[in-house]
Amino acid sequence: MLRVEPSGQACGARVTGVDLSGMLDSETVAAIRAAWLEHHVLSFPDHAIDDDALERFTLALGGFGTDPFFAPIAGREHIAAILREADEQTPLFAENWHSDWSFQARPPAGTCLLAIDTPPSGGDTLFANQHAAWEALPPEQQSEWGNLIAIHSARLAYAPDGSYGDRDEGRSMAIRPSEEARATQTHPLVPAHPETGRRGFFSTLGYIVGIEGMDEAEAFPLLRQIAAWQARDEFVYRHVWEPGMLILWDNRSVLHCATGGYEGYRRELHRTTIAAWGG
Repeated sequence: MLRVEPSGQACGARVTGVDLSGMLDSETVAAIRAAWLEHHVLSFPDHAIDDDALERFTLALGGFGTDPFFAPIAGREHIAAILREADEQTPLFAENWHSDWSFQARPPAGTCLLAIDTPPSGGDTLFANQHAAWEALPPEQQSEWGNLIAIHSARLAYAPDGSYGDRDEGRSMAIRPSEEARATQTHPLVPAHPETGRRGFFSTLGYIVGIEGMDEAEAFPLLRQIAAWQARDEFVYRHVWEPGMLILWDNRSVLHCATGGYEGYRRELHRTTIAAWGG
């Protein structure tokens, strides 16, 4: 029987009583989806599953999204390795708050990460509940920010001159920078969740590179102010990894970022994205 234990933090829950190694029936998928929408981040401990099972799980939750700047692992089209070798000296990958691929016209509904090789400590993943962040705002700030349209782009990260571009040498991850990263896409800053209708901030400074109708001198101080609010401690859940663990998060309702603290140890997670709701 599926059991859901809330983390006691701003979001997140631990799910047990389900076997992810085989096909999931429709009742179990519905229960997982309901828990996912309620808690935003789900962890499934003690699952030494393979990449086939990871793909089946992703398909059951909505199908594969598109990963534009990662090369997949050998023999797979939809699985990327979030990898850092023990002796790697590059800056930590994804240590800034973000929502995955928010610069796409239809960003992924969620992301799955499966622990392949975990260090004995460190490497926690942080999640910030953006429904809670929005709902905690004073009404006057909700009125000021609630109808803004954000301009998203991957250029700061994945353009050839971006953080993971041509100058980023010695990284073990298979990142593919491209001029396509300079494209822009607009989304409401505070959309309604497409499944629950609950409003919350979507993405943050970094992938958000401007505000429609504002010049840069006005937009960036505002984006920095909003970003500081989005990641306040009271909105954050710290996820501690365990060997054989799978996690699933709702890209539409949380921000996330990586942390270090495992120098001298190898860390590898296998990642899939879940397609936008309705396609």
